[in-house]
Amino acid sequence: MTRNKQEHEKKEIDENLLYGHHAVKEALLSGRVNKLFFVEESRGKSLDELKRIAREKKVPVKFISKQKMDSLTNGAVHQNVLVSTQPFEYLELEELLAKTDKEQAFLIVLDSLTDPHNFGSILRTSDAAGVDGVIIPKHRAVGVTPTVVKTSTGAIEHVPIARVTNLTQAMKQLKEQGYWVFGTDMKGVPYQKWQTKGKIALIIGNEGKGMSQGLKKEVDEMITIPMSETSHVQSLNASVAASLLIYEVYRNRMNG
Repeated sequence: MTRNKQEHEKKEIDENLLYGHHAVKEALLSGRVNKLFFVEESRGKSLDELKRIAREKKVPVKFISKQKMDSLTNGAVHQNVLVSTQPFEYLELEELLAKTDKEQAFLIVLDSLTDPHNFGSILRTSDAAGVDGVIIPKHRAVGVTPTVVKTSTGAIEHVPIARVTNLTQAMKQLKEQGYWVFGTDMKGVPYQKWQTKGKIALIIGNEGKGMSQGLKKEVDEMITIPMSETSHVQSLNASVAASLLIYEVYRNRMNG
């Protein structure tokens, strides 16, 4: 076996391991768990609950040493529980659009985000505020990893995610389906004046570079988050900015 093939297989195994109580519970309930692992002699009501769900779902349970679990999770906080899962199933864009065919659909588009913590946090906020789906690119961007799943605290199982080859082409398809596409930029309409009615898609740019130039050409309007004149930073963290804007849409729609 070549070194590249070994590294690829290791990456696939790593991406199909989830840990932490919330992530494991949601994965069990979703029905995509192959095997459940506990640290030997671990105890607690939360672990008993996971064992019960595993029995109901007919998921095999195995006990391993803490040293082994630490090794499998690369020393992450695993809460003495780990599952091996089937690969995460992304939707095709057409499938996502079919799921979100309604007058007030709201999609989040992540333009080459690379930090799994940002991705997981955005999924968590999206689930809390009723976002209908998330679109990510297949290349040069973070996908669904154990860190994303754990950071999302289970939201990954409830927010549909489509992965596309070309984000620019995807935005063209959204427009054909009646979506208004909004981007985020230092110069634009203050988010408090954002018209959020109808079908909308909000693009969140890369942590360092922001939105790609090609994608900016597909934007109907840029939205900005005003900052203090004394601010020493040029932009907010991607997940913080996304959360603020997502809840602005939620607030507007709750108020009619």
